[in-house]
Amino acid sequence: MTKAAAVIERFEQFAPQTIAEKGDPVGLQLGSLTTEIKKMMITLDVRPEVVAEAVKNKVNFIFAHHPAMFHPIKSFDLAVPQNQMYAELLKHQITVYGAHTNLDNANGGMNDWLASALNLQQTSALLPKRELPLQQLVVYVPQVAANSVRQALSAAGAGTIGEYQGCSYSTDGTGRFLPGEKTHPAIGQPLVASSVTEEKIEVIIRPNQAAKVIKALLAAHPYEEPVYYLTAIHGLNEKYGMGRVGNLPQEMTIKELAVFCKRVFNLSGVRVVAPDLHRLVKRVAILGGSGGQFYAAAVKAGADIYLTGDLSYHTAHDIYASQLAAIDLGHHVESICKPQLTKLFNTWKQENNWSFPIIQSKISTDPFQFF
Repeated sequence: MTKAAAVIERFEQFAPQTIAEKGDPVGLQLGSLTTEIKKMMITLDVRPEVVAEAVKNKVNFIFAHHPAMFHPIKSFDLAVPQNQMYAELLKHQITVYGAHTNLDNANGGMNDWLASALNLQQTSALLPKRELPLQQLVVYVPQVAANSVRQALSAAGAGTIGEYQGCSYSTDGTGRFLPGEKTHPAIGQPLVASSVTEEKIEVIIRPNQAAKVIKALLAAHPYEEPVYYLTAIHGLNEKYGMGRVGNLPQEMTIKELAVFCKRVFNLSGVRVVAPDLHRLVKRVAILGGSGGQFYAAAVKAGADIYLTGDLSYHTAHDIYASQLAAIDLGHHVESICKPQLTKLFNTWKQENNWSFPIIQSKISTDPFQFF
């Protein structure tokens, strides 16, 4: 059986919690990461009808984009539908994990999926790029054990740079030490000064990998007291940012793009902010979820039109006045995450020999209907 912690650890190599927006309640929502997964379900939202679906399908691990618990519970009054939903989750021992703005910010995540669905080309982050902090792990190893230690570090996830895995650098040197009276040295004898040919191994790790990598290092290293240290590094750090801006393969009118969006994202309707529906557009900015406040970034990026959700009345007026056009796709457009996450998790399932089934929620959690 595979525990939820192992599945989340793999996901967070792709979208670590450290890249979530400040204050966003990502991560474990309910239950325990020691849960042995019997069946996993992927959903956009955790709503009462989704929980009922999970119970019916004997799911005991829900992976959601939107956190189930945005606000702390002040009193567990079961007359409140949200609290009753939590009670159902606990009753049926269903663990819930939420990946929100870390998935939005991740390279290859939510906003890349949306941009790809529109065939946007030459895309870049819409909002200012930030860096995912990386660290360098340095360890000194007797040369005879260097290969086994390198393999252990790689297996724990160290040495991943972009699409390259198992990256490391070594230099040879001489280690010198005097074992104390109560030591049990792997090389040499107590109270006898020794020297040994060693390798200095350097690897890159993400901060969320440190505990696992160091545990693997200590298990593989032959010394009683291995010498290692971590330092922050700059230059190799992965860049990430929310939203995307890119170019359509060919110009479209705003009306044509609105119709295209409805078809591509299977939407019942969209709201359009534009003085002229027949104006041609090519450069498109898109940000999944509620992105009205970021329209100025689309203007700055030279976009002809901005696609997002939850535009308010006054924000729409400001967009109109700025000469930028906009299409409100609705927040539910992020349901694109269900097939995309399912594809990702099935790939990792094969790589890690996970045996549990993975299903998508079939329920639409869009609260709006169009007439």
